[in-house]
Amino acid sequence: MKCFVTGASGFVGANLVNALNKQGHEVKALLRDGSDRRGLNGLEFEEVIGDLSRGDFLRNAIIGCDWCFHVAASYHLWLPNYRPMYQANVEGTRNLIIAASEAGCHRIVYTSTVGCIGLPGRTPGNDQPTDETAQTNEAQMSNHYKRSKWLAEQEALKLANQGRPVVIVNPSAPIGPRDVKPTPTGQVIVDFLNGKMPAYLDTGLNWVHVADVVAGHILAAEKGQIGERYILGHADGNWSMKKFFQVLESITGIPAPRFQVPYSVAWTAAMIDETISRFTGKPPKAPIAGVRMAKHNMFFNPHKAITELGIPQTSPVDALRDAVDWFRDKPYVK
Repeated sequence: MKCFVTGASGFVGANLVNALNKQGHEVKALLRDGSDRRGLNGLEFEEVIGDLSRGDFLRNAIIGCDWCFHVAASYHLWLPNYRPMYQANVEGTRNLIIAASEAGCHRIVYTSTVGCIGLPGRTPGNDQPTDETAQTNEAQMSNHYKRSKWLAEQEALKLANQGRPVVIVNPSAPIGPRDVKPTPTGQVIVDFLNGKMPAYLDTGLNWVHVADVVAGHILAAEKGQIGERYILGHADGNWSMKKFFQVLESITGIPAPRFQVPYSVAWTAAMIDETISRFTGKPPKAPIAGVRMAKHNMFFNPHKAITELGIPQTSPVDALRDAVDWFRDKPYVK
């Protein structure tokens, strides 16, 4: 197949290009001028320079492609102005899907996020993972990033209902190689390896190998039902941060942090940090949006993607080990 990939220079995007290469697919990658291409080193693809703002440009670029993977997104938990994020995530998604369908793509896989999946009420010792049936709404989106992605997902669903061949995937917390920036979750691993993680918040995520996430994208193009969404996670990947660091300790021999930061302390620190950012214009190290999200365990059930798509289930321990090995092999660990 000939595949069009947006966001190819990002963590998931670069791993997707790698997986498509290995399966013998032809890749055409949309990149912005000046994008960090380190994650694409050694990969084969045709480069297209541009952005998501012009539908006519996108349509002409996509003509001849069978599949389109829309992985690109503006991911920031703090910005002095959020308008560009909504332009990229909402308007850009609409432009891309319309352009890809008009260009004749058989499948358009839109990369959403589990942040658009509803969460259960939290009770001590009873955090049941939720699935694609757990509904949420715009009012429950706790920050601009989640709200922009939720609005983008609504656009994707609306266009699918109009007959556009859209399948939605919702990755949880991918980890693994080619995390060059790194992502916020990758940065946690890097900070731990560099001895800069003295404490942790009482929260949890669904950890999944990035290789499984990109396999899920390809399987969604092959088998996904139009208008459906699929959680790309691991059935045994729902870990608290305490367990996450314990596994890291067992892999690396570096002691896990023992101190749990009270939520009120983290909230106060984030408030101060963001107040300073309003004057300096520099992003806060601990944005309020991140602390607010940490109040809930992001636990999910990927049963639908496992049974309908056949998404692989690489052990989260192996995923963490692969991430550690990759960061240690690169100039991230001092």
